[in-house]
Amino acid sequence: MSERKFFGTDGIRGKVGSGQMTPELALKLGWAAGRVLSRSGTKKVIIGKDTRISGYMFESALEAGLSAAGLNVMLMGPMPTPAVAYLTRTFRAEAGVVISASHNPYYDNGIKFFSTDGSKLDDNLELEIEAELEKPLECVESHLLGKVSRIEDARGRYIEYCKGNFPADQTLTGLKIVVDCAHGATYHIAPAVFRELGAEVIAIGDKPNGVNINDKVGATSMAKICETVLAENADLGIALDGDGDRIMMVNSKGEVIDGDQILYILACDAKARGVLRGGVVGTLMSNLGLDLALQALDIPFARSKVGDRYVMELLKELDWRIGGENSGHILNLDHGTTGDGIVAGILVLAAMRRQNATLEQLTAPMEMLPQVLVNVRFEGEHDPLSSDKVKAAQAQVESELGIRGRVLLRKSGTEPLIRVMVEGDDHNTVLAHANLIADAVKSAS
Repeated sequence: MSERKFFGTDGIRGKVGSGQMTPELALKLGWAAGRVLSRSGTKKVIIGKDTRISGYMFESALEAGLSAAGLNVMLMGPMPTPAVAYLTRTFRAEAGVVISASHNPYYDNGIKFFSTDGSKLDDNLELEIEAELEKPLECVESHLLGKVSRIEDARGRYIEYCKGNFPADQTLTGLKIVVDCAHGATYHIAPAVFRELGAEVIAIGDKPNGVNINDKVGATSMAKICETVLAENADLGIALDGDGDRIMMVNSKGEVIDGDQILYILACDAKARGVLRGGVVGTLMSNLGLDLALQALDIPFARSKVGDRYVMELLKELDWRIGGENSGHILNLDHGTTGDGIVAGILVLAAMRRQNATLEQLTAPMEMLPQVLVNVRFEGEHDPLSSDKVKAAQAQVESELGIRGRVLLRKSGTEPLIRVMVEGDDHNTVLAHANLIADAVKSAS
């Protein structure tokens, strides 16, 4: 079996009740995963979820399937994705399961797995699980059925883990922070973490009701937190997404600080402390300003394909520690095995304290270059990117931009779209260049 039928780059995800995201599939998936995972190890699996109303349904189905395969199940309830990865490691569980669709609306949901070391499940194991899904479900003998328990202190364990990433000789006393939990899995975690470190916290997006997750709040909807930071005269804001693996920030002026700027802060701080290993991994969509700012500090920079899975792969290949996406997935392998929005925020705050600097001061040396993205729809089997006209337009723009600009053309992985991205020093010039290439793509479609 060489191709996945169910698993994507980040588990299984879709609209609840249709396609793959049905209770029936969750039951069978739990059983299939249990069959593969019960062959060795602790025969123990941890399940966490975000705050979507469908989480209870999928949790019950997975629990039944895993038990039918002979796996013991430990339930965490609503907890951030990185918390599941962390507790999977500390409990030496065979695997961790997260029921979440991350930043998607409430009517979507997903299921993804972590291995015993807290990293994404190995590709070969995913293929083995898919092979088991093709077989009829068979329940183990009654005396071999898995038992189910609840981790009562999961919240406290994870809060202490997060706080442990902040310097023991520092506090956040004197800082006023707005924390946006996206009505998601961090609602009962993030505000407590920053309060216990000494900050004054104004929490928003902290009242989930099952259907309001990511609704006009969180890392993908920054207007609310920007307004609140200004209204409260706060020092900064921290916005998380529905499952807590993504972060965006806001400075005291109400300006958004994205993942590229956070990577810059973390890399500068690590270099200043003499702990930076190698360089920084971004993606094809990372702002050219990050590349140029790191060059000025002699910090190597490499780009992976879009997706935190690919960032992780390149980090491991290069043996580097810091990487992420402009959308806010931040990886620091000295502090965890997966993207963790709360921990990334703590590391930025630690850098602020060490340098006695504001968020504005830490990001000031990095100039974010204007970036324009134009999506062009195409039909048929013809590949517009192979057109000589498109290649000529791209070459012309790249020549005019020089080293202070960048062009990226790529096909969407989910829609019949060509994504035209152009960066440069001047927004109007960049926009004109992007439209020139987009027109070439349209004429070649």
